Order: sequence, then C-alpha cells, then structure tokens
Amino acid sequence: MDWYQGPSLLHLLENIHIGSDLNLKDTRFPVQYVLRPNVEEHHDYRGYSGRIAGGVIKKGDPVKVFPSGYTSRIKTIEGSRGDMEEAFTPMSVSITLEDDIDISRGDMIVGEGNKVSVGQDVEMMVCWMNIQKLQVRKKYVVKHTTLDAKCMIKKVNYKVDVNTLDKIPGNEEVGMNDIASITLKTTQPLVFDKYAENRITGSVILVDEGTHETLAAGMIM
Repeated sequence: MDWYQGPSLLHLLENIHIGSDLNLKDTRFPVQYVLRPNVEEHHDYRGYSGRIAGGVIKKGDPVKVFPSGYTSRIKTIEGSRGDMEEAFTPMSVSITLEDDIDISRGDMIVGEGNKVSVGQDVEMMVCWMNIQKLQVRKKYVVKHTTLDAKCMIKKVNYKVDVNTLDKIPGNEEVGMNDIASITLKTTQPLVFDKYAENRITGSVILVDEGTHETLAAGMIM
C-alpha cells in the first residue's frame, strides 16, 4: 500500500519492545528441586535450584520463604559457569541460604521487602481449551510455577463475549474456546502475583485429574 511508510510486519514483530515482559523489580524464585548430594564432602549441603521468575538476587539479600514465612539470607548463587555474585530473571541457578530451613519443590523464595499474594481462593480469567466442558465443583489439578495442587472451580463469575468483549453474568456453560472469569479453590496456598505484574507467577494451567489432559490456561487477576 503506497500510503504506508512504516516497517515491514516481520521486522516489527521481531523488534517490538514489550515493557512488561519481565519483572526485574520483585524477587521471585520458585523452587524446582532441592539439591542434597549425600556425599561426605558435602554432607551439610542443601541447595535450591530453579528458574528466577522475577527480580534480581544477590549474595546477602534478605529473603522470605512461602508459604512457611521463614526468613533468611542468600549465601551463595551458582550458575552454569560456577559461583556468581548476582543473577536475574529468567536465569536458571542454584542458591543456598544462611539458615537451614525446610523447603521443598513448589515453595517460593521472595525478596523480604516484596509484596506477594498468598491464598487458596484465586480469581482468574481462563481460556478453555478442551472439548470437555468446565464443571463447577469438579476436582482438577492446577499447575502454578513449580507447584502442582488439587483444586476445584467454586464458581463462574461471568463469561466474555469474544466478539464484543461484553461480560455475560449468570452463564456457567463454558466450553472449548470460551473465555471466562472464575474463582478457584486450591488445596494448597498459591504464592502469586497478578498476571499484569508478573507473567510467570500470574499464570496457571488446569489439568484433568484422571486423563492428565490440559483443559485451560489462566491469568490471575
């Protein structure tokens, strides 16, 4: 089109700036694996590995572990090239803490001064992706960062008309390709942020408990 003087579509897609893609302000470290070598040389070693989901972590930083609420400081940071002074999202590292704290997969290490939400009643927008329709009060599995927990959908708050974006209250008929606001009840507390603040800690996947099929992708509001 002669009137268009902008860049090509491919160039725009490859170079467009996404300001909220990574959160470098709030420290979030979901624990994926607990490292215990069980050898004489490192008999007291307890490390925590995972991918940094937000912020920048440095040696000596005060941190808080959720959902237990215990506090400590970062003692060491190790990456693919060995010992590091600091690391940031989305790097994968292993860290140790100054205190011996009972931490397991699914726990979240957070910067001590950072605000984070913890709860078992979570409101989110979901895109239903399966031919099996949503069922209120049916048991599902929710995957959030490194945590797998059982849950149920307490209620459908409203559906969204995908053509007009209008809210449709009072309609619990949610099927494939529908978008809806729901309230989820989980058996374990989720440590989360709003999706607009952190895409990693603000997103979930719902899975069928019996067939293990992915049912929906959700964004915490």
